[in-house]
Amino acid sequence: MKITVFGATGGVGREVVRQALDAGHEVTAVVRDPARLTVPPHERLQVATVADLTDEEALIPLLSGRDAVVSALGPSSNKQARLTPVAGPALSAIVSAMDRAGVRRLSAVSAAPLGPAHESEGVLTRAVFLPLLRRALRDVYADLAAMEAAIGASGTHWTVVRPPRLLNKPATGTYRRALDANLPGGRSIARADVADALLTTLTDPATAGHTLGIAA
Repeated sequence: MKITVFGATGGVGREVVRQALDAGHEVTAVVRDPARLTVPPHERLQVATVADLTDEEALIPLLSGRDAVVSALGPSSNKQARLTPVAGPALSAIVSAMDRAGVRRLSAVSAAPLGPAHESEGVLTRAVFLPLLRRALRDVYADLAAMEAAIGASGTHWTVVRPPRLLNKPATGTYRRALDANLPGGRSIARADVADALLTTLTDPATAGHTLGIAA
């Protein structure tokens, strides 16, 4: 496949690029600062620098002729999300540019707290922990919610992957998945497994038009 990856310099994005290349795909990694892309040069890797991800005209050449898009975009902190939202504005432009370029398949990373707690979770998690977390990171989740709304309103064949806390650990390949639901006891997952989920959904039509809860 020919895949364009947004957010390629982040922890999940770098893993997406690495794993996609290892799987034999052609990858266009969209970055703001090429120096931050630590993936070694590769004959099937094109690095494209775009300063403004809301500039549709700049995005279209990076999407034309591609089979799919992976977004690993997200705010790095509550402060950044409050001052300069990243995911919502960018994905609004990206899905519009995808439509103009004729690209339909999209997978994007979001966050588990945007979905409801699993019914098996205890009262402490439902009534205390999650409300506190959502309040503490309300600007981050507001940006991601805007992103999900833009994706859901688009004409793309989308999958939104919702992981819990991200860890810098090796891929396990044995993480759990649930369509349109969070997982019971899902507290964390390796970034490498999130990257795997983003890539594998691209060829799984059963996930199109759905959120996908994942956890270790």
